[in-house]
Amino acid sequence: MPRIEIILAQIQENARILSELYASRGVSLMGVSKAVLGDPAIAQAMIQGGVSFIADSRLENLERMRKAGLKTQLVLLRTALSEAEAAVRVADISLNTEFETLKRLSHYAEQQRRQHQVIVMVELGDLREGVMPRDLPQFVQRTLTLSNLKLVGVGCNLACYGAIKPSEKNMAELSQLVSDLERQFCLDLSIHSGGNSANYQWFKTAQSLGNINNLRLGESILLGCDTVNRIAIPGLHHQAFQLVAEVIESKTKPSLPWGEVCQDAFGSVPQFSERGIENRTIVALGKQDIASASLQSKQKLNILGASSDHLILGGEQLFTIGQELQFSLDYGGLLAAMTSPFVEKRFVSV
Repeated sequence: MPRIEIILAQIQENARILSELYASRGVSLMGVSKAVLGDPAIAQAMIQGGVSFIADSRLENLERMRKAGLKTQLVLLRTALSEAEAAVRVADISLNTEFETLKRLSHYAEQQRRQHQVIVMVELGDLREGVMPRDLPQFVQRTLTLSNLKLVGVGCNLACYGAIKPSEKNMAELSQLVSDLERQFCLDLSIHSGGNSANYQWFKTAQSLGNINNLRLGESILLGCDTVNRIAIPGLHHQAFQLVAEVIESKTKPSLPWGEVCQDAFGSVPQFSERGIENRTIVALGKQDIASASLQSKQKLNILGASSDHLILGGEQLFTIGQELQFSLDYGGLLAAMTSPFVEKRFVSV
């Protein structure tokens, strides 16, 4: 089967460099593990590198890490009403935007004789999750009536759905909202979570961070890049994950299919360019495992396309059957490869 090779030492070093960088201005980090299916060894590497929390959007991933004995606070990034009981049992902290969900969390926290910590997310333009700023004071006031919940923070999410980047303007707005809430309700919120890996440029250029004291980082720790423009962050490792797949066919073939054209297996009618006879290599990897657009060949092969189980490559040379080819991954590719049951996960040294 194809495999993804993982270098834990590089992930740990990325976490250390970023933890030290952000801590220099008073910002703690949540290491986000959702792209690696909550793998306990990868989460542990983040912890050893200095992150203060581990965060994930899937309860199954948090439970996997909890059972592995991770010694840190676990944060649930996506809270569903139907999962409230498990959220209280598995997560120490959850991110929330709906009062009905908060009531359900409080109910189960009372049943389990514990206090559950919550962070309220506010909408600052990306149009994913968040309470509208004008509704935030009333929402917080209602949250404070739930005795089995402890409001520990306010956060926002940017550069995910709407591709709105963190800026001095929206970070200042979040800071002001936090200050107003703390003053109005006599609160001392410990977490002011300004965003994610997309906050790197803002952090590096902002003269003042305001109240922002926490970020949630996944991609910049795992792949070493700034997600606003996918530029590599200096000093970080960018190849901690490598996809390896086996050559199963190697031939010269025409560049144009022949015969009557119809839809392909996925309902599209592809277009092809005439390049004459060319080298064609097929590896045992397909759309069921990963989107071909998420891959970059380390052998500088052209990725021509894929079906469910075949990745088709073109290039200047032919390869031996059984030979292994290596690919770099973007964040979407990492997420897909780590989720696929057909991709082996293997830890390797440098």
